[in-house]
Amino acid sequence: MKPSFLFPFIASAATTVSARSIPPYPLSNSTAASSLGGPSSCNGTASFKDISAHDFVEALNPGWNLGNTLDATPDEGDWGNAPVVAETFGYVKEAGFNSVRIPVTWAYHFKTQARDYTVDPAWLQRVSDVIDMVTDRGLYAIVNVHHDSWIWANLDTPANYSSIEDKFYNLWFQIGTKLACKSELVAFEPLNEPAGSTAEAGAEMNRLNDIFLKAINDAGGFNSKRVVTLVGLGEDAAKTSQWFQRPNGTYSNPWALQYHYYSPYAFIFSAWGKTIWGSDDDKAALETDVGGFRRNFSDIPVLIGEWAASTTNTETAARWKYFDSLVSTAKKYNTSTVLWDNGQDFFDRNANVWRDQSAIDIFMGAAAGVANALADSTTDNQTTTQSSSAYIWQKGNDTVSDQKIPFLFNGNQISRITKGGQALAEGTDFSVDGSSVVFKKSFLSTIFANRAPGIKANLTLEFDSAAAPLTIQAVQWDVPTIGNNTISAKAAGSGEYKIPVTYKGLKKLAAVRALKQDGSILIDDYTQWFGALEKGRMTYSSQWTWDDSHVILENAVAQAVSSAKQPVVLTFEFYPRVPGNSLNVTMTP
Repeated sequence: MKPSFLFPFIASAATTVSARSIPPYPLSNSTAASSLGGPSSCNGTASFKDISAHDFVEALNPGWNLGNTLDATPDEGDWGNAPVVAETFGYVKEAGFNSVRIPVTWAYHFKTQARDYTVDPAWLQRVSDVIDMVTDRGLYAIVNVHHDSWIWANLDTPANYSSIEDKFYNLWFQIGTKLACKSELVAFEPLNEPAGSTAEAGAEMNRLNDIFLKAINDAGGFNSKRVVTLVGLGEDAAKTSQWFQRPNGTYSNPWALQYHYYSPYAFIFSAWGKTIWGSDDDKAALETDVGGFRRNFSDIPVLIGEWAASTTNTETAARWKYFDSLVSTAKKYNTSTVLWDNGQDFFDRNANVWRDQSAIDIFMGAAAGVANALADSTTDNQTTTQSSSAYIWQKGNDTVSDQKIPFLFNGNQISRITKGGQALAEGTDFSVDGSSVVFKKSFLSTIFANRAPGIKANLTLEFDSAAAPLTIQAVQWDVPTIGNNTISAKAAGSGEYKIPVTYKGLKKLAAVRALKQDGSILIDDYTQWFGALEKGRMTYSSQWTWDDSHVILENAVAQAVSSAKQPVVLTFEFYPRVPGNSLNVTMTP
């Protein structure tokens, strides 16, 4: 998963850049081209039903990514996810997904280098086995060449295009040979987010699309009929719109076009304290992006092969709104969507549970054309307080009283509210007042009887329609505490700085503000022009993160403080984002 900056769409024809002729393949001195026995001929036990790219893309929707697994470097399991097991895909299908995109990094699995580039047969077999785990459950699959795009296939100048092309052809010939007899459920994607930023690089990606098609067709089997999802530079909407050119027509593969969507950057990647999403302007920008790409490629099947708003770093109600809006907008423009999941965001592959079941249900509902009910939340980026109806907040020892929680019912009506599977009594435990639910003092007093902070209950709102159920949390909260309010940048050394914190409510950090002693902003001083909840804030992952018992500052913060040569006040802001729910820590140079 990477940022995908979107620029205004270019509706005119793609920029034309002269391309060199494709050399004859297989290369005369290549052993990889024949290492698997040459072109495949599928026996009578294999079958392939002709399918159009349109039907394939429509059938795979909604889809799920097996992220940070076979694409991990150098090997499967090296990025925190256990090796793939078949049962995972049973849970994926049960959740309502129709397909799995299988990212695969091949860079560390070559047994030889130039010019044959022989892939380890054990790795080819492992990829084949995982594909079978997916298709054995009737799920569609897309397999690709993933992080190779920046390891050895970076297309920016000065790239050795000839070397990249040789390796690319031989790799795809071997993949194509190994997977030649897979059914029509399996599609190929040539290269994930190909790195490059110039017209020359864009033209080279077009050329690699043609080389990819030649390689899989040379590999034989069913590959001449197999669906492929071609890509433009970066799998970025703007670069694709500007530089993508259709394949040269030599091969008959049905093809679709794939791009990735991680926008707006600030919300998706929790940059600069942006925890708010869902305004009319936000929705209009999404409409412009998704609709603009569809208009640029109106006659081509299109899918968004990666998108996400992570549970680790986005606010819940805003995330639900984003899920609903993105998928609904994509459906409006006949665009299929495949959710990126790195193993930490959505499906817990150890416990076999979804970390945000409501988000997944909203995804399924929106993909089916359902008008979902949603939690309400702040949409004004200039506010000083963020509200969220994904929670019922009760502070410390404050008196418990009725709480009126607004929702966006979107034409749906509540059929019941449950706690632990038991229905609440309407009129006694709650009442519906227009577009709000009033939770009664008598009921909330039972939940908040024990004043210890933490999540006290999960309450599920169900509706008299196909709208997704919403599970909201009742949270007793207070301001967290920290052991040491003064820390040294020198103590961080060259690593991250982990600061123990005692959470009192949600175990999650919302934002971090960093101001120098003189009042100026430590990092990204242009945030002075942003809203009150964003001004002076740093960016998740790049500068800070969190776990269940720590606030974690990345080394970039210590370096910035050292360079500032003055103390810096770090303000750790928690949920709910209301004045006072924060801690100040001073870091000295």
